[in-house]
Amino acid sequence: MGSSSSPFKADVLKGKVALVTGGGSGIGFEISTQLGSHGAAVAIMGRRRRVLDDAVADLRSKGIMAIGLEGDVRKKDDAAKALETTVKHFGKLDILVNGAAGNFLVSPEDLSPNGFRTVLDIDSVGTYTMCHEALKYLKKGGIGNDSSTGGLIVNISATLHYTAAWYQIHVSAAKAAVDSITRSLALEWGTDYEIRVNGIAPGPIGDTPGMRKLVPEEANNKTREYMPLYKLGERWDIAMAALYLASDAGKYVNGHTMVVDGGLWLSRPRHIPKEDVKALSRAVESKSRSVGLPSSKL
Repeated sequence: MGSSSSPFKADVLKGKVALVTGGGSGIGFEISTQLGSHGAAVAIMGRRRRVLDDAVADLRSKGIMAIGLEGDVRKKDDAAKALETTVKHFGKLDILVNGAAGNFLVSPEDLSPNGFRTVLDIDSVGTYTMCHEALKYLKKGGIGNDSSTGGLIVNISATLHYTAAWYQIHVSAAKAAVDSITRSLALEWGTDYEIRVNGIAPGPIGDTPGMRKLVPEEANNKTREYMPLYKLGERWDIAMAALYLASDAGKYVNGHTMVVDGGLWLSRPRHIPKEDVKALSRAVESKSRSVGLPSSKL
């Protein structure tokens, strides 16, 4: 859990029910924890029973109503069963967070089409499958929905495809598809069913399995040299973004993928030291004065 206290009231999600795929570890678990700590009942879905059991025990120790659901988001029957069980247990569904994902580093020439397909199946097809099966519960007037509006979907994305990323062509393609799914469903399901659909694109988040697996420490230290905020994010930062979207504070946000990376995706290595730029500017200024040109200063 992050070191900061929440800026939201503890009961901001009181009476809400959330299902979080990939909710048993890493960022997904922090999202589950924060949704639950702010009043929501939480179902977490994943493929590893032991991870689910440990996560549920942890959530319940914090006073959170929680259940664990074993299943694979790539399988329609598993998705349908998880959603049906959630609604049977808690009575309804208000929030779906699609956090299940697959990733590994590999160069394109070493990545088989099957490996490429596997990541797209988990991230892209899995996200769509969960959304598709959740529609009847989330839409206004849907099964168990006692709200005057529809529910919320939050798709966990990434920033890799905004430019390009080394050794992650499969994930970049998958997350580009996730962003497209977010926009399309926000348009169509927002219009037809009053369901809001948004995304969150995390940057480098410390103390997560993905960070340990994908970014060696020496590369991590090099990255920090040109990160605008010069620090890694926390799982808490992503959970707070999800909490904002799930609360009334985000009730007019739809079709947006929120980048939470400290501005890293905008950054580039500093190719000229700042002192050299200052010296160059002084030289240009001096030359301008010597030939009678207007000063560059305003």
